[in-house]
Amino acid sequence: MATHKILVIDDSRVIRNMVRDMLPKGNFEVLEAKDGVEGINTIYQQRPNLIMLDFLLPRMSGWEVFQEIQAKPELRAPLVLMSGRKEEVTEKIPEPFEYFEFVEKPFEQKELVEAIKSAMQKFRKWPQPIPAATATAAVAAGSADVAELTQKVEKMQAEIDQLKKQMGQLVAFIKQKLK
Repeated sequence: MATHKILVIDDSRVIRNMVRDMLPKGNFEVLEAKDGVEGINTIYQQRPNLIMLDFLLPRMSGWEVFQEIQAKPELRAPLVLMSGRKEEVTEKIPEPFEYFEFVEKPFEQKELVEAIKSAMQKFRKWPQPIPAATATAAVAAGSADVAELTQKVEKMQAEIDQLKKQMGQLVAFIKQKLK
């Protein structure tokens, strides 16, 4: 059974087959989607380890799929955007592409493999979300820290008030002796 899933989202069967044939043979399963809606549904259901996304798609564009992946970090995976017109991509997403890779169609096998390798490296740099349980624990710990600090501040304020009182008494005593 394949341990890695690669999702190819492209409206062209020729491109989907070409990508499948160009991928090095290995321990992975190639999933296919012919439009953005099918692609995003497959991402939700299958959680692929790599997404190859055409930018111009019917029903839901590659741009819209990309935005949904951006908005929901749990959907993220190494990403290779594909398009025959790079200017269409850079119009929406300015270069440099920090967290994903781009390959211009038509591409050769070497270009595809390099884009996948680069996408894997860039993905590691993508800021990962803080899990809700960790965030809740951090808030709880922060609340406990705030309560502890508040107590310390109150204690210090009482000590300061006591020192002011003592200082006032000392000044009064010194003034009385100087008369």
